[in-house]
Amino acid sequence: MKHFVSLFNDSVKENWTSPAVTNFGGETYTYGQMAEKIAKYHILFAEAGIKKGDKVALYARNSAEWVVAYFATLTYDAISVPFLPDFIPAAVAELSAFSECKLLIADDIAFKGLMDDEKYIKQLESTPGFAGIINVNDISIYLATENALAAAHDTINEHFAKLYPNGLSADIINYYPEERDMEAIVEISFTSGTTSATSKGVVLPARSLSVNLEFARREIPATRGGHIFAILPMAHMFGQTFDVLFPLAGGCHVFVMPGKPTPARLLEGLGKVKPFMFLTVPLVIEKIFKSKVFPATRAYPAKLLLKIPGLDKIVLNKIKKSLLTAFGNGFTTGLILGGAALNREVEDLLKRMNFPYVVGYGMTECGPLISYCDKSEFVKYSCGKKADPLELRIDSTDPRKVMGEIQVKGDAVMLGYYKNENATTATFTEDGWLKTGDMGIMDSKGNVFIKGRCKNMILTGNGQNIYPEEIEDKINNLPYVLESLVVGRKNAIVALVVADYDAGKKAGFDEQALEKLINTNVLALNAELPVYSKIASTEISHEAFEKTPKLSIKRYLYS
Repeated sequence: MKHFVSLFNDSVKENWTSPAVTNFGGETYTYGQMAEKIAKYHILFAEAGIKKGDKVALYARNSAEWVVAYFATLTYDAISVPFLPDFIPAAVAELSAFSECKLLIADDIAFKGLMDDEKYIKQLESTPGFAGIINVNDISIYLATENALAAAHDTINEHFAKLYPNGLSADIINYYPEERDMEAIVEISFTSGTTSATSKGVVLPARSLSVNLEFARREIPATRGGHIFAILPMAHMFGQTFDVLFPLAGGCHVFVMPGKPTPARLLEGLGKVKPFMFLTVPLVIEKIFKSKVFPATRAYPAKLLLKIPGLDKIVLNKIKKSLLTAFGNGFTTGLILGGAALNREVEDLLKRMNFPYVVGYGMTECGPLISYCDKSEFVKYSCGKKADPLELRIDSTDPRKVMGEIQVKGDAVMLGYYKNENATTATFTEDGWLKTGDMGIMDSKGNVFIKGRCKNMILTGNGQNIYPEEIEDKINNLPYVLESLVVGRKNAIVALVVADYDAGKKAGFDEQALEKLINTNVLALNAELPVYSKIASTEISHEAFEKTPKLSIKRYLYS
């Protein structure tokens, strides 16, 4: 297994003049230009007293500059502490201090948020050895608590010229001067943006990122110069590993979409970039199907033709061609989905049209991949097979038929939670397996099928276990339903539904009539459900559910 920094080192040297990362619609950095900016970061780090093993926080929106700052930290052999831009400034200040960060790299919006309350800055300044805050866009200084940082910035170009009198070149690059320890900590990834009392900092060693890259390079065809369109949060392990580390270790060109990927901007970007694969969460694809695909397949004559063998192929091929065109007609690997379960009606249609897609499974604690397989072997409703060499087991008396918790062991697994021994102990079994918190089964060929989260399970008064995700999947397919949550209240199952009032209005429904229709349709699903999981009532709302950065609903707010 090669260290991930070694892979990036080789890629920079081999692809020096090739484009590496682009702000979509903006500036492009070649691998050589990335290296030059990384070198300036290294000068600044050294002059400011940042040592190997010190922690550097990164709090900014997705951008090419974010990518450069991230690699600058890792190649310096410092520990990266990336915060999602959705984190509130109070949490970033507290968690930066809690994790003993010596430096914070931020963008304008993040810095303004921190400056809005003087106590946030004071909290950072009180951290022992904290040097200051750097602007991610141009490596200028927002705040310097140490004179050395300000002085280093003022003379950074002179330092660079002395170190590289003939300029920086590929043959000088050496981010991997000696064998690095695979057990050394390279990143602390906080799983939520609240406070140090509730957030868990996942401590990842070099082996975790390295084994993920090794698997990806073995299983996912990626040619040098291939395009990636990155919309996932880069501070989240899914986007970080497969939209940043993986492509740039292979000489690919990453196009970064700044800001929120609205459907119009997303389709525009995909059409121009023509990525060889596209990573996203199911919600993005489900929105495209609800707005573009299902209205066509549920209307005549397509609805009738899809029921007639032979003629259905004509309709399916037309839909597939339209989708591939929307995604840029560049797919070789295809669509890779993760972060949540894919709606079954959407997946049924993708499979029927033989669309190139797979659903993978992972978690931050595994850096992140747990299961995946090539689209040619992918089984519908599964999330692939275990990502070798990771070990995976189902904690069940009969893993093929009786669901149990998915547990894993191997090089990808974290060292533990930062300064949280109790949480670390609770997350591992006595024999050393990581408890994922997900329930599932595994077939005879090793395909993993997730059934729900342990903590989401509803235990009825008569002792029956209900996994709400299975009911929500049915509700989400109903007309005029944007999203839903199924919760247990006073021994009754309640469906919380966000209605599409705009679509209802266009169809001629006033609010009262639309809510009555949705309520009728939801309760009609009881005919398909076991007695113990029948829906007792609905609560229909205008307001979308609050979500995490990976667009999962924050269930705890509604239970």
